[in-house]
Amino acid sequence: MSEAVEEAIVPEQPVSPIVAGGLRGFIAKFTVLRGAQRELWLTFLIKFFIYTAYSVTNKTMVLWLSHDLGFSDQASGALVGWVWAPAMTVFTLLSGSITDAIGLRRTFFIGVAICTVARSVMVVTTIPSLALACGVLPLAVGEALGTPVLLAATRRYSTTTQRSMAFSIVYAVMNVGYFAAGWIFDYVRQLNLHVSLFGFEPTSYQQLFIVSLLFEIVLFPVIYFIRRGAEATNDGPVFDESSRDRGRKPAFWTGLGQTVRKSATDTAHLFQRLISQSAFYRLLAFFLFIGFLKAIFLQMDYVFPKWGIRELGLYAPVGKISAINAVIIIFLAPVVGALTQKYAAYRMVIVGGVICSAGVFIMALPTQWFQPAAQSAIGQWLGHGYLGVHGSIHPYYIMAALYLTVFSVGEAFYSPRVYEYAAAIAPKGQEASYGSLAYLPFLVGKILVGAGGWLLAAFCPEHGPRRSGTMWLIFALAASVAPIGLVSLRRYIRVPEAGRPD
Repeated sequence: MSEAVEEAIVPEQPVSPIVAGGLRGFIAKFTVLRGAQRELWLTFLIKFFIYTAYSVTNKTMVLWLSHDLGFSDQASGALVGWVWAPAMTVFTLLSGSITDAIGLRRTFFIGVAICTVARSVMVVTTIPSLALACGVLPLAVGEALGTPVLLAATRRYSTTTQRSMAFSIVYAVMNVGYFAAGWIFDYVRQLNLHVSLFGFEPTSYQQLFIVSLLFEIVLFPVIYFIRRGAEATNDGPVFDESSRDRGRKPAFWTGLGQTVRKSATDTAHLFQRLISQSAFYRLLAFFLFIGFLKAIFLQMDYVFPKWGIRELGLYAPVGKISAINAVIIIFLAPVVGALTQKYAAYRMVIVGGVICSAGVFIMALPTQWFQPAAQSAIGQWLGHGYLGVHGSIHPYYIMAALYLTVFSVGEAFYSPRVYEYAAAIAPKGQEASYGSLAYLPFLVGKILVGAGGWLLAAFCPEHGPRRSGTMWLIFALAASVAPIGLVSLRRYIRVPEAGRPD
């Protein structure tokens, strides 16, 4: 799961639903995209490239900061958790007004161009100040411009009958990108190439940035084929001719500045209105607790790779292990959503939080308990078959697989329902305003995971004795804050949900 931009939904002309039942009706849900315009398919392709490049970078960032730039565990964790990730969230919040002013296509181009330059800097430099100022920070801006507009593009390039399936595919494509990134992360590191280009010898982590850079470059011709002003309607595709001249007038940048200022003013007025409502503070408390669950999810990119390399070896397939989460979510999230529709979102978030927390506790258990499982047929298949490990299978492989499986089940219960809860308790006409607050758990999670470097240094250092079980126990206890808080403060936090009896 990833951050998403919630936008105001403009009422549209209702369309009669597909009434066919049985197998024919099931197949019809997929064939509804058969007549989709090319921009929608291009959006799916862009989504895959952007999220694969983003995920490869995310998994590499902390390791690159420590290995190539010389930052300590504490400093690299703080830079990622307290600078890079929050900066991307802040820029994401500002990207909506920019997109409105210059259009989807141009926003895509600008975002990809910024990412291309930033990734190029990160590939070639080992000067910390230059890498951070001209690489990491601009990359946060580029990602903020490129990633969130995908949701707006999916909505614009799909009809009302196609929209539900289109967003389902976008969600699946995102997780396919995460899965692919995990395999790429392991493959490039295990390949261990030693190449020299005019005296420049990229490290394994710079080579991973090169791969993500190639994904960015491929995006340019893909975006080129998106037609200016294209939009899908129930009556067929239309093209806004005025958008073809957008940006050519001398007043373009003035208009852009006015749009951004107006957005900031509207945001200030929005919060003035929200802070006068009791439901707003309850939702803030709700999202604060959810942030502890998001921190556990985020540590899979910012803590888990470094921990896995130290405990399991330099070429440990930590990317393939983390990809277990994406595979399970792709198939399980829709099923869980369908089976739990009648239950209140708040209750399902608690259930999911309990399951997630239980999964993390697995990593805190003694490794010797899982030695028999590592030697079993399932353990041998996991280690030698799926992960491609040579030699004996470390119990941590079994523990990590179990942890991610249980955690993914919990995520399938709670994560989609967080956004539903925000929408369900929103006063009429303020659904988008409340939905936009769904960024807060990610921001809280990023701040919390910024302390992961201190935990690594204390309990899983690069050199010296390690007590990884203690580190994972701290993570598990942190995850437990969410369900415990939501249950114990239920009376004060929970707001009746529209359409829910309980």
